[in-house]
Amino acid sequence: MSATENVDLRADGAGAMETMQPGDGWLYFAGTVMGLAGLMRLVDSIWAFRYNGNLPDGLKDGVLGDSLTTYAWLWLAVGVMFIAASFLILTRNQLARWIGMIASVVGAVSAMAWMPYYPIWAITYVAIGVLTLYGLIAYGGRLSNTP
Repeated sequence: MSATENVDLRADGAGAMETMQPGDGWLYFAGTVMGLAGLMRLVDSIWAFRYNGNLPDGLKDGVLGDSLTTYAWLWLAVGVMFIAASFLILTRNQLARWIGMIASVVGAVSAMAWMPYYPIWAITYVAIGVLTLYGLIAYGGRLSNTP
């Protein structure tokens, strides 16, 4: 490549960076976290559908009954919702923003139940939930039309 081609490439690269909006990185982070959480719920649901072993003692008095199939359907629905929300967050959809905020709060609070058993992972999950919540609150709103 000649020197002029390098200058042209840098000029194009700089022009592409100007189209980024403030907070787009936070929204990409939040969308990625929602997508990964959705994929994890899908894996959980597949496991629950295929599980043929004895049920854990704590599940016998579970909120949704004593069948893992009920939980599998719930995890499947939540997983699909999270994956859809992850794509819609990137388009600044307000419904997906609210779903993401609720999910990040629930994820952060529910991770605290694991604190006595896995303290480092629990703190990590809480931090990821808080950072996702921050990204959605601070930058997930609609873009203003002002220059």
